Amino acid sequence: MKKQPEIDWQQAVRPLIKKYAGTKHPLEAKNLYQMLVMVVLSAQTTDNIVNIIAPDLFKAFPNLSSIAKTSPERLIPYISKIRNFKNKASWLIKIATQIKKDSAIPLTMDGLVELPGIGRKSANVIKRFAGAEIEGVMVDLHTVRVSNRLGIATSEDPKKIEEQIMNQLPKKEWDAGMSMSFLGREICRPTPLCPECLMRPACAYYNGWEVEPKP
Repeated sequence: MKKQPEIDWQQAVRPLIKKYAGTKHPLEAKNLYQMLVMVVLSAQTTDNIVNIIAPDLFKAFPNLSSIAKTSPERLIPYISKIRNFKNKASWLIKIATQIKKDSAIPLTMDGLVELPGIGRKSANVIKRFAGAEIEGVMVDLHTVRVSNRLGIATSEDPKKIEEQIMNQLPKKEWDAGMSMSFLGREICRPTPLCPECLMRPACAYYNGWEVEPKP
């Protein structure tokens, strides 16, 4: 097996970023409040299920102040189809109590990850939706799969993958993480559709290259 050649990843990912530039996240949020809530609910749950329960949820709870005033017992019936719904109901009420109003939703990485139920992946999704300053690379299960197949990352740990991609790319290309997620949903699936993929020239999986571990 040949080793992966030296790849100029900044150049290699540009077609991918261009392909998915402006593509909306699969969570069908209409505003920042909704995206915050839906991101919390989506952990270990498909985006499709979150989208299905969202209309009734947001009709009953149209903003953070309405969640802050409710109880888990009132909130849970609207999110009971979501995995880990009891903890998520508690997290949402704590977030709403802490922030109080939609206009106070933080848009910095530090501010977001301090909130219950929000890690770096969720924070990057929220910041991208809001058009806030980029502070990291979004890494979900699709990004994990695609980045390792490409060879731009060599880990199964999302935090490590984020670091490796950030080390390979300048900040202006960090939306590559979200682009990889879209690619993973459409083409680079568990059983990949390689003939349709625009990343073939740089892909270790497609070309049969051995990838040396990244620091």
